[in-house]
Amino acid sequence: MKVANKVIVVTGAGSGMGRELTLELVRRGAKVAAVDMRAESLTETAKLVAELGGTISTHAMDITDAKAVDALPAAVKKALGDIDGLINNAGIIQPFVKINDLDFAAAEHVMNVNFYGPLRLIKAFLPKLLARPEAHILNVSSMGAYAPVPGQSIYGASKAALKLMTEGLRSELLDTNIGVTVVFPGATATNIAQNSGMAVPAAGSAEASQFTQTPADEAARKMIDAIESNTPRITTGQDARTMDILTRLNPVWAAGVIYKQMKSLLG
Repeated sequence: MKVANKVIVVTGAGSGMGRELTLELVRRGAKVAAVDMRAESLTETAKLVAELGGTISTHAMDITDAKAVDALPAAVKKALGDIDGLINNAGIIQPFVKINDLDFAAAEHVMNVNFYGPLRLIKAFLPKLLARPEAHILNVSSMGAYAPVPGQSIYGASKAALKLMTEGLRSELLDTNIGVTVVFPGATATNIAQNSGMAVPAAGSAEASQFTQTPADEAARKMIDAIESNTPRITTGQDARTMDILTRLNPVWAAGVIYKQMKSLLG
């Protein structure tokens, strides 16, 4: 699906990857419904879109709020017209601790944002997307979905759940007008830790590795390319590509490699 003249919903659009996705869509001629918890961040994104001469509507809301999610399709249609695409980008990491030390409420919050939030949005928008001539759903998972990161085990579990749900959804929609893509980013230059309210130890991150971080705008371009080419699955970043291969060839050895990199951050 070419995104020009399409209406695309982007979550987490106030900063980081979501902002770059929004700007890339606008550059290609799409109209964007930008969703984020932080109204002030959305205002900044909207200013950047205006500088590009693009069209945007902003929706400050919590994607774990069922009532807010249920009301979103009508709000987007009123602002921009019929919806053609959904990008579930919003996500948070967990406190950087082992499962034994992780508060259950924190674990539940990560699952609510990273898995149930996208699921709610898909269920809210899917009937509308099925009525369009063509449509697309892109879900941003993580390298942590297939490569276990100590200190981010529940984060990885939430992204693994999103991965399999996305793959199942794609199979369910094979005979429809809707394309589905799952993305596995590696270490990307975003502010996910700050937006999650987490203190990350000494240069650690949810996808900490020896590889260079991928610029968010570069990752965003690859994601929109995936929508336009209807690619079911992509990785972004050398680390995500490398670990994708290694975890298939020898998952136990690959997990050991990550553990050696991460154990100093866990004390």
